[in-house]
Amino acid sequence: MENNETLKEVFMIILAAIILALTVAFRDTTIFFYALVSFLIIITANILTKKIVGYYFETKIKIKFWSWYQFGFKKDMHFKKPVPMIWLPLILSLLTKGIFWWLAILEFDVAPKTERIARRHGLYRFTQVTEWHVGWIAIWGIIVNIFLAIMGYMFGFEFFAKLSVFYAMWSIIPLSSLDGTKILFSSRWLWTIFFLILIFFLGWGLMIV
Repeated sequence: MENNETLKEVFMIILAAIILALTVAFRDTTIFFYALVSFLIIITANILTKKIVGYYFETKIKIKFWSWYQFGFKKDMHFKKPVPMIWLPLILSLLTKGIFWWLAILEFDVAPKTERIARRHGLYRFTQVTEWHVGWIAIWGIIVNIFLAIMGYMFGFEFFAKLSVFYAMWSIIPLSSLDGTKILFSSRWLWTIFFLILIFFLGWGLMIV
């Protein structure tokens, strides 16, 4: 079962990277391979970081394609079934002729591990996974993407740095069940701080050729 889940997540990472590479390479197909490799690194680093932080919190992180379910703040304001949004980056790139990049394509769920559920003392006296835990798991994914952008730029991989910044920026958007929503619900101050940080990096990323 564990191996099947791992293979499924590897497939999702590869497919997500292909879709995002097609999205950014709409106007210039020569950059497709470079974009593909970049997104494979960016997405993999983001997910692995979340899993490591999740492991620290004694939780299990499950990656899935983003789907839209809730369209309002009330619990009954939702679709009958989640609507898959995997097609959205390609559609928006097509409609805008490659000018607008939508890079939000993956989301994650958090579930407590058996060890956490069984624990009744110490750090986790309350075994429930809180919004604070989920928010920090999402935040560390953003932090590693910012780090990759800085390192990529320092070593001369400017386009990689730009993609990493843009991916991080999309991760802070509080929309539906994306990472930004998880961060906002965990702490508005935390979300505001990282939003302002990413606005700075976005301006820097836009200046990168």
